[in-house]
Amino acid sequence: MWRNGAAPITSFTACRTRSLVTNRRGRAAPGARGSTDCPVRSSEHWLAIASKLAVMSSVSIPDWPRLSEELNRDGRVVVKNLISPEQCDALAALYTQEEGLARGTGPAGGTCFRSRVIMARHGYGRGEYKYFAYPLPDVVAALRATLYPKLAPIANRWSEQLRIPLRFPDRHEEFLERCHAAGQTRPTPLLLRYTAGDYNCLHQDLYGENVFPVQLTVLLSQPGQDFTGGEFVLTEQRPRMQSRAHVVPLAKSDAVLFAVRHRPVQGTRGTYRVMLRHGVSEVRSGHRHTLGIIFHDAT
Repeated sequence: MWRNGAAPITSFTACRTRSLVTNRRGRAAPGARGSTDCPVRSSEHWLAIASKLAVMSSVSIPDWPRLSEELNRDGRVVVKNLISPEQCDALAALYTQEEGLARGTGPAGGTCFRSRVIMARHGYGRGEYKYFAYPLPDVVAALRATLYPKLAPIANRWSEQLRIPLRFPDRHEEFLERCHAAGQTRPTPLLLRYTAGDYNCLHQDLYGENVFPVQLTVLLSQPGQDFTGGEFVLTEQRPRMQSRAHVVPLAKSDAVLFAVRHRPVQGTRGTYRVMLRHGVSEVRSGHRHTLGIIFHDAT
């Protein structure tokens, strides 16, 4: 995987155990182990989480024509209440699954994660995140599979306007086959956790030569209640102009769809390319959890 431009500012119960911890570039991260500062969780606790994550097989987005128009125009759009608050809580609770497993109280089948990254060790900011392993929890797999067909026409339109030869198939499974044939076989959906003083540097999530140009972030915590600060930030670098920053307001259960690397913008002399990066401002208090959905897999 490549993380570019760092700058300050299917079934849960089938998940398998992974012991190797790697960083965002695919190398082993020395000493990256699950912490042991969490309370012991019972098997009933994990079964309750599993039941909340296993009920979603598809995603419904009302008023998609308006949202897709806004995404195409601005390179970003907020989707209100994409998942339920209960699913947000269940996903956030997964972050401590490894710690429960270490004490023999996690769900049967092992951890849902393939790696854990401590951002400060790699200059990415402060905080940490974990990549899911295949098979993905149902809610995560559903978001990937049902949003991709809605986004593929926008992705192809952007490629055509930017004169990029890459085109994207209608179904996510077909796109993943292309990724896997190119050696991009590791799943990229992830959970991120921030506490007071943590932040995420501006970056682009690029994992190989096959890059789907739109990704998704879902806020799993409630601003003002679970945490303060921690705003989602996007910057745009326009040709021969200074960078422009956007702070995207989100509530718990809300998601933001946004351009991964670049998007086309119509100017007076034709279409030009705007480069984007995203990050998170400093969390001032509390705990902030988010779910990241990237549609391409990693090398």
